[in-house]
Amino acid sequence: MNSADLGRRVGVPSTALFTDQYELTMVQAALKAGTADRRSVFEVFTRRLPEGRRYGVVAGTGRVLDAVENFHFDDEMLAFLRDRRVVDDATADWLAGYRFGGDIWGYPEGEVYFPGSPLLRVEGSFAECVLLETVILSILNHDSAIAAAASRMSAAAGGRRLIEMGARRTHELSAVASARAAYVGGFHTTSDLAAGFRYNIPTVGTSAHAFTLLHDSERDAFRAQVESQGRGTSLLVDTYDVAEAVRTAVEVAGPELGAVRIDSGDLLLVAHRVRQQLDELGATETKIVVTSDLDEYAIASLAAAPVDSYGVGTQLVTGSGHPTCSMVYKLVARAGSADPADPLVPVVKKSLGAKSSRGGRKWAARRLDGDGVAEAEVVGTGKFVADPALRELQVELVKGGEVVAREPLEAARERHVAARAGLPLSAMQLSRGEPVIPTEYV
Repeated sequence: MNSADLGRRVGVPSTALFTDQYELTMVQAALKAGTADRRSVFEVFTRRLPEGRRYGVVAGTGRVLDAVENFHFDDEMLAFLRDRRVVDDATADWLAGYRFGGDIWGYPEGEVYFPGSPLLRVEGSFAECVLLETVILSILNHDSAIAAAASRMSAAAGGRRLIEMGARRTHELSAVASARAAYVGGFHTTSDLAAGFRYNIPTVGTSAHAFTLLHDSERDAFRAQVESQGRGTSLLVDTYDVAEAVRTAVEVAGPELGAVRIDSGDLLLVAHRVRQQLDELGATETKIVVTSDLDEYAIASLAAAPVDSYGVGTQLVTGSGHPTCSMVYKLVARAGSADPADPLVPVVKKSLGAKSSRGGRKWAARRLDGDGVAEAEVVGTGKFVADPALRELQVELVKGGEVVAREPLEAARERHVAARAGLPLSAMQLSRGEPVIPTEYV
């Protein structure tokens, strides 16, 4: 299931209006000026990582491909644009036949990135490329922020399982995208059934405090849940008294009880006490799941606790303090016409301060040391020359308007594990710092 299907399910037939008005007004002006068909190259990059972050994570690429494929204007949309006088009739007629027919190259999903990395390169006519700016940035900025937070949490968890459970803390559609991005970044399961349905992510969930409060006693609630879901279920034990709840849980489910969940209190202290109590009751295989406003720092602080799984919500779906990656979509080269033989000329906006950028159609590679550990992000223009010390990063995603690199979500997840493992060990530090490798321009 893809984002196009998601759009249709909520009554939106395409992704074409997930854009800003000025994309369309630029097309209208370019059509009138005769420059709309000029061959152009746009690139997505970020000038800096969120403060204190040592690496970024590319996520949302699969959703971008779906969005590009499904970017077209139907009659109802065109009527809206005409009625609002967003565009004139000639432009509306041009939009009626719009389908992206260019090429897209980029970092594959799950890869890590750094300031200046050309994460996505979109090539085609100016008009067909500029229309995609907003939807591409919307997806990549959101999903990459969530994946970066998930990656940090995954590193802090040290192999323990992570449950994404942020659906109640964000917009219902961003919750689905967040679960997908979290899975790429290292989470194992989600509580969101829409994400499970659309992206085949494993789902989990048992009960909330309301279920315990519904019943006349905690024992009645536990018994009802065990009879419904089996002894392997997870029982929530902090509605009243934790120690009493753990005792009751084992009495009801037996030592085969799957897990207990702790959602409040001093998690480090309570987890140790619960583990000791479970072992004394013979439930030595019963797992402990902790939730309650966790982030990567809280997870790291529980490294010495007998915790088996972490459930994370608010901090994950808000990027753990950095809900966007500040990616931009800039024209970096263009020709004087639509003629493929017309050479591309580098272009760049002349900006003051931190908003400067570099022109030219770029390639990217990661330089590795003798042990295969990343040393630098190398970005250049012109023709890439193969070098054993350089791992080329960009792959072809769309060719002549056709998606050529769609892949299972599991592939992006596995790629991220490998990409993160190839960084210097200092990348895993949670303390604030600079990007773990520099970006070099050649």
